[in-house]
Amino acid sequence: MSEVLEGRSALITGAAQGIGAATARLFAARGAKVVVADVNEEGGKETVAAIERDGGEAIFVRADITSAADVEAAVAATVGAYGRLDCAVNNAGIEEQGSALHEVTEEAWDKLVAVNLKGVFLSMKYEIRQMLAQGGGTIVNMASVAGLVGLPLGISDYSATKGGVISMTRTAAIEYVKQGIRINAVCPGVVRTALLDQAIQGGMFTEEQAAGLHPTGVLIDPADVAETFAFLCSDASRHITGQSIAVDCGMSAG
Repeated sequence: MSEVLEGRSALITGAAQGIGAATARLFAARGAKVVVADVNEEGGKETVAAIERDGGEAIFVRADITSAADVEAAVAATVGAYGRLDCAVNNAGIEEQGSALHEVTEEAWDKLVAVNLKGVFLSMKYEIRQMLAQGGGTIVNMASVAGLVGLPLGISDYSATKGGVISMTRTAAIEYVKQGIRINAVCPGVVRTALLDQAIQGGMFTEEQAAGLHPTGVLIDPADVAETFAFLCSDASRHITGQSIAVDCGMSAG
């Protein structure tokens, strides 16, 4: 199990903290050579250092996923360092303070769409180009349970971006399946991350209320989501493509 990604190269965006950092560390522990991409240089380099302390191999690349030039450069850096791009985890994303739809500002909407939707589009665009050139690869996009079901949390704008990621994932998977590229999405529920802490501090809900959104009554650990990313990039999932896998303690089942 510890070598299921042995010898593969992986580009992980938003890997300076939270789910992205947990995913980068897990991939390295499973044998992958990892490119940690983020706008947060300090956090990104800390992730690389943690991987190296554990005996893994990783490099940091500063990349703003809303910039086509940055994303193209991150893919090029991956190929330059490791020869190819086997796995891509498009994890980078943001959340805004919850607001009723009629109170969402145009600025907030544009920011969410730029990062959560355009950023995934740009990432896939350049990842797919490289994977077509090399004969295949695996992409996993970060979506959300909010893209699967309606939630009374004042996140209509956020939900729209994640629903877009799910639809883009599904269609792209069909477009490229015959070229050896698998594309899936992961849809977490409420995960214990810095983003959740910000939402709690901002008064969106208490920790107890956040955990209560799950039928299990517990929050999800970033490592649990990382395991799903690793599975979807491994040969164990070789027949899975175009799917949106919910890691949500049953939240979307009701």
